Amino acid sequence: MRVLTVCLGNICRSPAAEAALRALAPPGVTVDSAGTAGWHRGDPPYPPMVAAGTRRGLDLTALRARQFETRDFGRFDLILAMDRDNLATIEALRPAGNAVPVRLFLSALPEAGQDVPDPYYTRDFDGCLDLICTASRAWLPYLQHGLQQGR
Repeated sequence: MRVLTVCLGNICRSPAAEAALRALAPPGVTVDSAGTAGWHRGDPPYPPMVAAGTRRGLDLTALRARQFETRDFGRFDLILAMDRDNLATIEALRPAGNAVPVRLFLSALPEAGQDVPDPYYTRDFDGCLDLICTASRAWLPYLQHGLQQGR
């Protein structure tokens, strides 16, 4: 089972979600992250997000930003977008006939709303991680089911 988390710049939300899912996922699940924009290609995650993750035992230090690519549809079994704008960008790149599920990250928590607020702008790194960690736990049954289905 291969999962990709996607935000705008791949320096805050999606690397945090990658680290959270990796920490919780059963063996056999691989997780990566990307951004719909390429501004930060090759950069490490944003230092305040790294610090917030470290306080929760999540290590983001080895991660580096990369841009989402059309070929990611063939490399992943599930793509999780951090907000509706990123979801729309991803869907616009979807190759014809591709059926890989693309979902909002918070769709596992319908009561939480649709978008993970971007802490680069809100400055609420801990609040962002609260949502990410809670949603990551909620995705576990889906990931376990995917493993049982042989993905």
